[in-house]
Amino acid sequence: MASRTFFISEASSNHARNLDRCLQFVDVSADIGCDAVKFQLFRIDELFAPEILAKSETHRARSQWELPEEFLAPIAARCRDRNIKFSCTPFFLDAVEILAPHVDFFKIASYELPWTALIEACAKTGKPLVLSTGMATLEEVMAAADTFRHAGGRELTLLHCVSGYPVAPEFCNLGAIETIRDATGYPVGWSDHSRDPAVVGRAIDRWRASTIEFHLDLDAEGAEYQTGHCWLPEEIAPLIAGRRRLEVGVDGTGIKEPTEAERADRPWRADPTDGLRPTLAVREEWRIK
Repeated sequence: MASRTFFISEASSNHARNLDRCLQFVDVSADIGCDAVKFQLFRIDELFAPEILAKSETHRARSQWELPEEFLAPIAARCRDRNIKFSCTPFFLDAVEILAPHVDFFKIASYELPWTALIEACAKTGKPLVLSTGMATLEEVMAAADTFRHAGGRELTLLHCVSGYPVAPEFCNLGAIETIRDATGYPVGWSDHSRDPAVVGRAIDRWRASTIEFHLDLDAEGAEYQTGHCWLPEEIAPLIAGRRRLEVGVDGTGIKEPTEAERADRPWRADPTDGLRPTLAVREEWRIK
């Protein structure tokens, strides 16, 4: 990515399956100075295993968060009009091919980091990849980076991430940014779930985060806003403009390993055998319940 800090707004599931609202995410992201805006492309029955969907109405209800594929072309066109890059996270293998004509770069989420086939598919398109590393050990991060490189990938950015929604500042362990960078040789940024200006400022000014990804909502009405990890435009705009305050106490040990805030979610990552969440062991537990 760019030499200065590269800001990516994450519309996530706050788009409400409404094209006008999706385009508003592009416009607002451009207006506040973001370099890219990101969406997610998933199909609920290709995200969670059938053992989970059969017994969990909560997981089935996430079908209401799916981004319609017909929105991709108009979102990409609006991004070109506003001179902002368009990215999207593929959550199933065919999504890579669907997205390739539209996106400037791919993003893979922390839960899919163990799924080597998805990393390879993104790498083979020749487009840049941003990869979040929440819940991962340093060894898992290095293995994912090796997978991308061996598959012919040319441009990779890793994001240190703590998969808590939201995550308290004391669990952010920002020192792991440098650990990952030294171990892999790739640019490393911060995928924020803290919604804390001091955390983002520290990631940039102390740990030289190459990229900041943050969850954005337009109006506190999005599906994920109440969880507490989504920024409003007026909250994040000063940070993008460079008006930041520093704070110690968020650097952690620097060891890249799952934190207390996210250990319980590790078994809910995608299983490498088929890319579905959660792991086979958890699915078996749900099957016999």
